[in-house]
Amino acid sequence: MKQSSGREHPAPWRLHFFQRHPADDPARVVPALEFLRTCPTKVEAMIVAVVKAVADAPPPAFSGGGKWEAMHGDMSGFYEVRVDGPKRRHYRLFCILERGGASVGLGGPSVVLIAGKDKPFMTVLSAADYAEVKAFGAEYRKRTPRSVMP
Repeated sequence: MKQSSGREHPAPWRLHFFQRHPADDPARVVPALEFLRTCPTKVEAMIVAVVKAVADAPPPAFSGGGKWEAMHGDMSGFYEVRVDGPKRRHYRLFCILERGGASVGLGGPSVVLIAGKDKPFMTVLSAADYAEVKAFGAEYRKRTPRSVMP
C-alpha cells in the first residue's frame, strides 16, 4: 500500500479575461484577448502556457523562472508574464491575482488577464502604456461582481 506524504496539492486557480463593462465601453472590449491576438503564434502559445502553469501551481507556489514577475512601485498589485519574441521583441501580459475570487463573483481564487503590451528590445514601456494598464485594472476592480468574459 502506498503511503501519502500528508501534503495536499492546492486546487488550480481559475483563469478569467477582464472584459470592459458596457458603462465604460459599449463594445465590451477584452484588452488581454485583443493583445494575444496580435502576438506571433509562438509568443501567444508561450504566454498562455505560463498563465496556465501559474494557475495550476497555484500562484503562491509558482516560482516564475523570469516569465512571471510581481510588479513594484506604481504597478504594485499587478503581475507580468514576460515572453521574448521574434526580432528580440518583448511581449508583456499584465494580470491581477484574486485570492478571494469567490467574494467578487469569480467562483474562487483566480488569475485575471487584464491587458498586454509589446516593446522593442532593450526599451521600457512608456508612462502612457503603464497608465493604460493601471486604468484597466482600476476599471476591473471597481465592480463587484467583477466584469470578466463569460
